[in-house]
Amino acid sequence: MAVVSDSGPLIALERVQQLQLLPELFTRILIPPAVEKEVASLRKLPHWVLVQPLTQPQRLGRLGLSLGAGEREAIGLSLEIAADRLLVDDRAARRLAISLQLPVIGTLGLLLAAKRRELLPTVRPCLDALQGASFYLTPDLYARILADAGEAPPR
Repeated sequence: MAVVSDSGPLIALERVQQLQLLPELFTRILIPPAVEKEVASLRKLPHWVLVQPLTQPQRLGRLGLSLGAGEREAIGLSLEIAADRLLVDDRAARRLAISLQLPVIGTLGLLLAAKRRELLPTVRPCLDALQGASFYLTPDLYARILADAGEAPPR
């Protein structure tokens, strides 16, 4: 399974100490060079994260000019290799990727997938940790993720 990631999910999962979920969900993750630069805050890239340059960076042309370099390159790489999944949180990048018929999943979707595969007993502690790490979640989205995970919302 070819999976490309933007920096957002990698950084978010690392901040809540759940980065190890990714190799449990996917064999390896490909990132373009711009994402490698953006995740420089990670101590060292895990061995299952591979940097893959785009072979046709000009292919995107003016597409996604309002996005950051990481999002643009991640979408471009996903298109080049016909990725099975694109890991991305940024709303504008998700919209563009979906319009290009790329299957996307974000940090919250990854947590739900981990719960469904019994890699996490509950998602609530992760959601709380994400909020503590400045990951924006509306109260409605928080409640919806808990409901999707089969966990009762807080009283």
